Amino acid sequence: MRALRNIAIIAALAAVVDLVPGGGNGATTVLTALMIGFFWALGFSAHRLYLENQMTLATLSETRRAVLFGAVGLIVLLIAGSSKLFATPRGTFVWVLLLAAATFAIVRIWIEAKSYG
Repeated sequence: MRALRNIAIIAALAAVVDLVPGGGNGATTVLTALMIGFFWALGFSAHRLYLENQMTLATLSETRRAVLFGAVGLIVLLIAGSSKLFATPRGTFVWVLLLAAATFAIVRIWIEAKSYG
């Protein structure tokens, strides 16, 4: 019964978006608000992670710190430019490749920073 109720709620919301004048604009507004909330939470989490690991970041060499912050900056730029890059198959491939490289750099530096060797 609960699943049927949830399906009815989703169907009612879809009907509102489809049938009410300006419903598409309302859906776009809600989606934009959700994305802003998601990116705010992501930024807040990154800020907390930075504050909690200041000693680890301070002990990194200049080169490793530059690579770490460069990889984070690359991910931010990939998120910002994703609509342009996803427009073509080659752009999608480049996006995935750059994201994998940035993630690899972050993980590699983090593992080296946390090891005692």
